[in-house]
Parts: sequence; structure tokens; C-alpha cells
Amino acid sequence: MPIATVNPANGETLRTYEAMGEEEIERRLQLAEATFRTYRTTAFDERARLMHRAADLLEEDQEEIGKVITTEMGKPVKQARAEAAKCAKAMRWYADHAAELLADEEPAESDVKDSGASRALVRYRPLGPVLAVMPWNFPLWQVIRFAAPALMAGNVGLLKHASNVPQTALYLEDLFHRAGSPEGCFQTLLIGSAAVDDILRDERVRAATLTGSEPAGRAVASTAGEMIKKTVLELGGSDPFVVMPSADVDRAAQVAVTARTQNAGQSCIAAKRFIVHTDVYDAFVERFTEGMKALTVGDPMDEETEVGPLSSEQGVNDLVELVDDARRGGAQVLCGGERPDGPGWYYPPTVLAGITRDMRIHREEAFGPVATLYRAADLDEAVLIANDTDFGLSSNVWTRDDADVDRFVRDLEAGGVYVNGMTASHPAFPFGGVKRSGYGRELSGHGIREFCNITTVWHGA
Repeated sequence: MPIATVNPANGETLRTYEAMGEEEIERRLQLAEATFRTYRTTAFDERARLMHRAADLLEEDQEEIGKVITTEMGKPVKQARAEAAKCAKAMRWYADHAAELLADEEPAESDVKDSGASRALVRYRPLGPVLAVMPWNFPLWQVIRFAAPALMAGNVGLLKHASNVPQTALYLEDLFHRAGSPEGCFQTLLIGSAAVDDILRDERVRAATLTGSEPAGRAVASTAGEMIKKTVLELGGSDPFVVMPSADVDRAAQVAVTARTQNAGQSCIAAKRFIVHTDVYDAFVERFTEGMKALTVGDPMDEETEVGPLSSEQGVNDLVELVDDARRGGAQVLCGGERPDGPGWYYPPTVLAGITRDMRIHREEAFGPVATLYRAADLDEAVLIANDTDFGLSSNVWTRDDADVDRFVRDLEAGGVYVNGMTASHPAFPFGGVKRSGYGRELSGHGIREFCNITTVWHGA
């Protein structure tokens, strides 16, 4: 895949970039290693100052970088600006909390004495250069939620971004440079996917994080396992959105539209499978389908647009195949379902009912604005349908019944359970999945400790 900015709204190639050669990659690896030796010893106050400055600059750049994001991957420009603001918030959160999250831990005095020590503690130390392989769908946020905690922990970052967002990738390197971070603290590697394996095998790279597809995760995890290197993987999702009889159906349907179509549905944590109790199924489906039909699809640079194009023609083709397969299997298309004529990689908000287990869309992640509906007879069936997937990233549950909540929290196989609200990431809460959605956690204290050497310090009596 070429490293290029191709406008999804019209398919026009705007800029292309040459991939970095071996000599430049080697220079950057050397720089990362050298910078880490000194950056790891900086005080938290200094790291926080640099992170706050980068957040300020990002906030100032919202308008400009928002347009770049929209041009590169098609996100409506209002959503692109909001993504930049969210990143600045997360950067400040880690700047303000990293010292506390990574403070030395003192074991119980009785355990210290029992071990024969006069004193003992647990200290979190940085690992070194961390390689981040990141996707295009949230081209700022996916990177910042790795970079902010990693840099605040004293690591340095090497970014291999998706090949269709090179301007955003270069902007991120420049952002940290302008903020005053040491040269080599955060570097963008303009490389293709084929170059990742050799870089991950390099001894100077101590760990890796990847957000992306299951095949990409398997490849990175395989190499990292061979090299005995720590990895965090955030892969696909096919999140359930369960609506029970006690729910506020109007509110659930309203939120469901946003949960399925934000970023044109190109989100791992987007609600994709809507599992509705039979008692409220008809009411929910009517309101949800009306909401999907009412969305404004169009030019992502238009402030009124709610759903822009998909990021690539392949993305549209994949949706067409999934919807056509479901239709052939007997699914009912309640709205959408037809690729529009004209330029750009658009696909309409689509609702499918009558989904069965033998349809591809039941098993595979639909990465676009296509929702699937399931009717559940009771709570037990709702749980069974929700868990009938290889993925386990997040989940949404709508109910006013505390017993329902307890049951879903106990039994849903997912990294998150969001009750009466839409799945969303926040720097204070851990984010990640189970099953084929990956392993490890981003954000919160769990995320910043993923790339730390958790060190026992023991003093003899």
C-alpha cells in the first residue's frame, strides 16, 4: 500500500511519500536508544511540563489538524476537531496523574518483616523505545492514548502509522518536537507494513503496541513472542447493544444511532449487534431505523454532515459483500443497503433484521455504518447472543433493573460493560478486550504500567 493522502470524499490522491530506507530507519533507532538513556531519568515535573505544552499546541491546532484528518480518512470535520480536543484532555490527565500512578508502592510492614527485609518497595521503571503500530480510524486518539502514558512513564515512542494518514503521522512527531521534547523522544517512521517485523526484532525496541486488525495483531504478537517482548493488542470488536424491557427505549434508540454511525461506523468499540428483548423489539426497531434514515450523509468538510465516506474503496467493498451475503441468507434490509452512485467511498446507514448464525455478518466485524438486529426472548438468550462472537471488546446494556445489570456484568465476555450509555474511552478508565479483541489495557493506571519494568527493591536487615 503506498504511503499517501487520498481524499475518501472523491478518491483524489493529494500527496505521496517515499518510505524511509534502511539507513534512515537505523538513524532513528539509534536516536531513540540514545534519547531514552537520558529521558528516562527526567523528573515527572519536567515530563509533565512537556506534555502540557504539547496539549496546549494541539488545542491551538484543532482547526488545522482537524481538516487534515478529514482529508486523509474522511471523518466529519466536527468529529475530527473533537478528537483533537479529546487528545489534549488525555495528555493533561496523564501529565497531572503519572507521578501518582507510578509512585513507589510500600508492601505491608508484616510482609516486609516476614521476608527478612528492613525495607522493601515496588518501583515502576520505563522499558525503553516502544513501537506503536496504529490505525487510521482515530489517527490522533489511537496514538495519543499510547504516547501520553508511555512518555510520562519515561519511555520513548516510535510510531508506525497507517499508510493512508501520513500527514497526521508527521504532525504528531512535529507536535512533540515543538513542545520541546528531546529529539528522539517521539519519532514517526514512514514505512510500510512489511518493515515492521525487522524493526520489532531489533534489540533496541523493547516492546510494542498495536491497534488494528486481527491478522496484524497475530503477526506482531508472533514476532514479539519469538523475541520475548511485551505487547499490548487492541484488535477488532463486534460489540453488543442490549435493550431490556425496563429500558428507556426512546433514549436507547437515539444513542444507538450515534453508537453505530460515529466515524461512519469505523470504530472497534462501535455498537454493531443490537440485541433487543421481544417485549420492546418493535418499538426500538421503529425508532432506531427512523434515526438511521434521518442522518445527513455527505461532504465531511460540511459542518452539517453526520456521516462521511469510509476511508477506502476496499472498506466499501467489504460492507457490500457482508450485506449482500446477509440478504441472500434471508436478512431484511430495513434501510440503506445499496452503494450510492457518484464519487467518493460512501455507504449509507443500514439496518439489517433477521440475522442468523450462518451469515458472515454474524461472525465478522462490519467496519462501517451497518447495524444488525436480534430478537431475544429473555435475559438468558440476550447473554447467549451477546457472547456468540469471537470478539470481546466492549458492550452496552440498557435496563433499569439492578438484577439485570448484575447478571450482565457477571456474564458478558467483554472488556467493558456500559450501562444506559454508549461505550466511550476516557483516560481514567482502562480500555481493552478479551478473546480475539486482544489483550493488555490502555489508559488509566493499568495502561501506563503496561510498559514499565515492575521492580522489587529489597533491603536486608
